[in-house]
Amino acid sequence: MSVTAPPRLTVGVIGTGRAGSVIGAALHRAGHSVIAVSAVSDLSRLRAQALLPAAAVVDIPAVVAEVDLVLVAVPDDALPVLLQGLAAAGHVRPGQFWVHLSGRYGVAVLDPVVQQGALPLAIHPVMSFTGTSLDLARLEECPFGVTAPDELRSAAEALVIEMGGEPVWVPEDSRALYHAALAFSSNYLITLVAQGRELLELAGVEGPQRVLTRLLGASLDNALRLGDSALTGPVARGDAATVAAHLSVLAQVSPTAADSYRALARVTADRAVAAGLLSPALASPLLEVLADDQGKP
Repeated sequence: MSVTAPPRLTVGVIGTGRAGSVIGAALHRAGHSVIAVSAVSDLSRLRAQALLPAAAVVDIPAVVAEVDLVLVAVPDDALPVLLQGLAAAGHVRPGQFWVHLSGRYGVAVLDPVVQQGALPLAIHPVMSFTGTSLDLARLEECPFGVTAPDELRSAAEALVIEMGGEPVWVPEDSRALYHAALAFSSNYLITLVAQGRELLELAGVEGPQRVLTRLLGASLDNALRLGDSALTGPVARGDAATVAAHLSVLAQVSPTAADSYRALARVTADRAVAAGLLSPALASPLLEVLADDQGKP
């Protein structure tokens, strides 16, 4: 028998960081009533006041005491210990929905509260949040990684749809890989772009953001549509001397950038060969350059 979420829930939010405050506000917008939140920092209290003004700011046991749905929005590494502690202290009511926003975990991490009668849901918004009302518009058609027991899948998907999102099913045993893929694609993209911007500034280029905007937009679009066949640049062409020059100058201005360039170039070369874009004959001298810590051919 399928279990679905009631049409209107009272909600408590543990953690009003960027994600917790926005998802709480999205649930409120969908017709649910956020009545209590926990906020440990001045900034999180400000977020709660701005996005969840009707909610009382209380301690964590009071957040979960009288609600139908507990939204847990804490850092991944803090989640297991928090859940174990709340369950051991008897703060779980049978029949409550317990929902976490972690990308890393599925529902197994919720076992301590499930043993006390809770209904477990994992819904992870695939979005980078600012923690402001601007994020609410971004939730429209935003993918959410959903994991739940079979009998609760419709409840999890209903909550996501009510918030304007798009549920994407992720098997329990694939959550870590799913999350790694997102971190690889999003978090490290920010690192690369920020590093590229800094290097342009070191090169004396004015307005590096303007210089990069169209290139990055086209590269992202091509990568999403075409995959490895979109590869271009000196590595994909096998221009070993150019890559050596890059490594040499990067080593002078930013050894960290040189290290990341070398590591990414090795992976790119391997993928270019596998995709048939780079011949083994051209790849060989290129890989010799990339194996040289000084970046010299």
